Amino acid sequence: MAVALKFRKSGHGSPFVILHGLYGASDNWISISRKLEERFTVFIPDLRNHGHSPHTTTHTYQDMADDLLQFFKDHQIGKAIVLGHSMGGKLAMMFAAEYPELVTSLIVADIAPKSYHSVEKPFKTVLQHEIILGLMEELNLVAVSSRKEIDHFLAEKLKDSTLRQFLIKNIHRNKEDYFEWKINVPVLKYALTSVTSDVASEWFADRSPILSYPVTFIRGLQSDYISNDDIPVIKDIYPEARVIDIAGAGHWLHAEQPEKFVEAVLSSVQGGHFF
Repeated sequence: MAVALKFRKSGHGSPFVILHGLYGASDNWISISRKLEERFTVFIPDLRNHGHSPHTTTHTYQDMADDLLQFFKDHQIGKAIVLGHSMGGKLAMMFAAEYPELVTSLIVADIAPKSYHSVEKPFKTVLQHEIILGLMEELNLVAVSSRKEIDHFLAEKLKDSTLRQFLIKNIHRNKEDYFEWKINVPVLKYALTSVTSDVASEWFADRSPILSYPVTFIRGLQSDYISNDDIPVIKDIYPEARVIDIAGAGHWLHAEQPEKFVEAVLSSVQGGHFF
């Protein structure tokens, strides 16, 4: 059953919908939206189990696609550019394939249409997600009084301070003045295999080739989410897809290289009726 998503809206012009990744929220995309809002009406929903949107008992791409379809209906979005990062990128691919009439252009940021979950050779970031969600579940937030304590706890297994600060953005105080996670930790932990493995090339088998809308993949060259070996798979599904590389950026390319990222986004929609 679809849920009503909380969201941010700004700007004017053609609709532009941004879909965040795992642990993300609309707040993470404010600086990017500000660079787009002179040309577009930018919608940034908090996906289910994230940000200020409802927590639910399930978290599948089909769930999220149903939510997004309802979001389009509720806000009378007839057609939009859809940009998705990481988990949001897989959602964007699914949504566009299911509802091509609602998508003007598809932009996928640093995720490929493949499974990242393998028993034989797990993708290292999947292992990191397991550690992250395990730590979030283990941490007794009622017993801590400061974000510094939370950071210290996470630092025992997560050495990347930028990653820790990103995760801590998911902390807020509840009505009883205790810290709690904004994200639905147990459901996301349970859904991790689905999140990392679904919307792979097999899912597109009876939908390929997709030529109904322009498609651009943007990857950070310091990230291994889209490898050179993934390009042929992308081209099998999207024969006319562009792939734009951003030097000096990893998986969080929109935060690490925002100017280059926005330049890539705008170049992917030039030539349309947006300008």
